[in-house]
Amino acid sequence: MNFKWLGPLALLAALVIGDQIRINRPGHKFRLTVEVQTPEGVKSASGVIAVHPDRSYSRGGKTTAKGDAVYVELGGGKNLVALLAHIDKSVDFDDINYVALRAYKAAGRNVSFNQMTQMTGTVPVRSTVMPVLVAFTDPTDPATARVVPPDEVETALGNGIRLRGISAEVVPNGMWPLDFGGPLGEPVTRGIEAKLPWLGGADNAAGRALKAAGLQTGEAADPRQAFTRK
Repeated sequence: MNFKWLGPLALLAALVIGDQIRINRPGHKFRLTVEVQTPEGVKSASGVIAVHPDRSYSRGGKTTAKGDAVYVELGGGKNLVALLAHIDKSVDFDDINYVALRAYKAAGRNVSFNQMTQMTGTVPVRSTVMPVLVAFTDPTDPATARVVPPDEVETALGNGIRLRGISAEVVPNGMWPLDFGGPLGEPVTRGIEAKLPWLGGADNAAGRALKAAGLQTGEAADPRQAFTRK
């Protein structure tokens, strides 16, 4: 057997694997946490979102995110969902990429995008940095979605239910694709499709949900992006 090609092949394989890690590893990851005060106490939920710069230029230099919307069970059939979206005349799907960056800046941490992995501690997410909040009267029916302004949560959901706060925290990046938790890095959080089962359907249920909530998207936009990014 001729082994003279093993060295060059091993080197080529290492270069290809290393390049894929470089391309696919997130720029940073952050945990988005939503806390709601209820008559039964504080209810909260969180999700890890990965932010990916386009290192391969395959997306035209566009930064993207991976993760799910944060769904908070409030009890009594009530819920509050922080979408992966903001409002800028119509629904904006790009601002979620910069939530943590802007929250740290608003907290007085003058950080650049490339320095985000160095950030520590939790910072509040307020004002226009805060993603859109919606609630579903019936989570199995996308047509029951409605927008819930942060200062009108009690009006929308009932006495004693108030938004306690939304926060962001940079978490360990890990080494893609081995980000399985702990020292290997925080994995992206999934699970929104279990909360909103219609998301897995082939029809435009996500679009109906956004329309029911009065949220308009561009013609080319995929409304599922408000709930999940793969």
